[in-house]
Amino acid sequence: MTSSHERYEENPLSHKAVVVGAGVAGLVAAAALSLAEPTMQILLLDRDELPHGPENRRGVPQGRHAHLLMAGGLSAMESLFPVSVRERLLAAGAHEIALGNGMLALTPDSGWLRRWKWHGPRMITCSRALLDWVLRQALLDSCPNVSIHRARAEGLLGDARRVCGVRIGAADDALGAELEADLVIDASGRGSDSLKWLNDIGITGIEERKVDSGLTNATRIYRTPAGAESFPLTVIQANPYDGTPGRSAMVLPIEGNRWMVSAGGTRGGEPPQDPQGFLAYALDLPHPIVGQLISGAEALTDVVVSRGRSTSNARRYFEKATHWPERFIVLGDALATFNPAYGQGMSVAALGARVLAEEVRRTGPAGPGLARRVLRGVSRHVDTAWATAVGMDVLYPGVLGGEPGVADRVAARYARRLTRAATGSFDAASALWDVTSLTAAPTRVLRPKALLAALTGPLLPRTAEPPLLPSEREVFDRLRKGLEESGTSRALS
Repeated sequence: MTSSHERYEENPLSHKAVVVGAGVAGLVAAAALSLAEPTMQILLLDRDELPHGPENRRGVPQGRHAHLLMAGGLSAMESLFPVSVRERLLAAGAHEIALGNGMLALTPDSGWLRRWKWHGPRMITCSRALLDWVLRQALLDSCPNVSIHRARAEGLLGDARRVCGVRIGAADDALGAELEADLVIDASGRGSDSLKWLNDIGITGIEERKVDSGLTNATRIYRTPAGAESFPLTVIQANPYDGTPGRSAMVLPIEGNRWMVSAGGTRGGEPPQDPQGFLAYALDLPHPIVGQLISGAEALTDVVVSRGRSTSNARRYFEKATHWPERFIVLGDALATFNPAYGQGMSVAALGARVLAEEVRRTGPAGPGLARRVLRGVSRHVDTAWATAVGMDVLYPGVLGGEPGVADRVAARYARRLTRAATGSFDAASALWDVTSLTAAPTRVLRPKALLAALTGPLLPRTAEPPLLPSEREVFDRLRKGLEESGTSRALS
């Protein structure tokens, strides 16, 4: 990696920003700053040695599990980078999935969502390692004012009125023990030390909330079976309504002609790590399609399990702080984390970075009140994702950090009615797609057509079996027949 002193010695820039963390939130934050202030020197710091290709790294706790880049997040990324992130991801082997007809989804208690001619919002599926690598290369290829350094930030320079840089711990680059900057962005993820850093400069009393359903994720990579290359993304959704632990599974197409298969279970319903138990778990879900699809597929990895703090919802209400220092901003998981089952974190980070770009473009990086305005603007996107994730998670047994209140129960009841309607109503389904894709505010589900659909219920009959196209049915029947002939189903019964 290039030292900032070497890179900018001949062309000093007008302002300097430090972004802590080179994950998705840090990369999109750096892109946002470069877009808004092309003459700014931007130093991106990360404690890890970053890989030179799409490889997993320790600093991404859910990196080996399923990730979805929703349409709202992709749109934000497209607006921040000078090059097309979408085109680069697809060229690298990522898949683009239309929610309207490119997905098989079994709802908690209402049957399968129908597939419509209208595509609906599109999401990107690939490994997290590929997404990080494509974003990192896009940033470095198109933003010459950005450099990445291996370094660990250990605190803030400045005081309660204004931050003016970061203190550096172990570093490979010759950054020195103190790195001054006009703007500091903490995008260091779930493990952020921002509360401690703020406390050290006299900012205390930040409100926090954590809601933990105890979700455990178990993931295994398979080679896509011959003939199944175009088989749709398949998901069995968890049921938060019946008082039992939530259990789910997903077959996610990723790059390299592979399937990423993730199973998830809340407290008391955790998936096992042994291969036989993993398959049995998938076969025992309300529909066995995930287990049937993978029973004869070639496994390329062991089962990887992640549990504990990396799957909880946690929020720090920085935007409500009585006092806040100028020129210090928190984004991404350092601000709020969500149960990864809902696929919102990366998109919320990108939408937050777009707010950052808009505000810096409006007032410059040193404008008074910039940090406050960004935090308040970002909080609106956080509110949307938080309401979705926490509103469901509080319904599971054994949840820590919250019990469903009256508002939660009313929202859950409406969500249940709307989901039931979506199995046979285009108006209900499109409302759900827009909100889950983060392309519309939660009020989208309260528009007249969606309200009417929720009240009247599905217009078409419930489907007990997945709505497969003839070519997909042929593939599925072949894989299921292989399972029956192998005797696997008898051995697991």
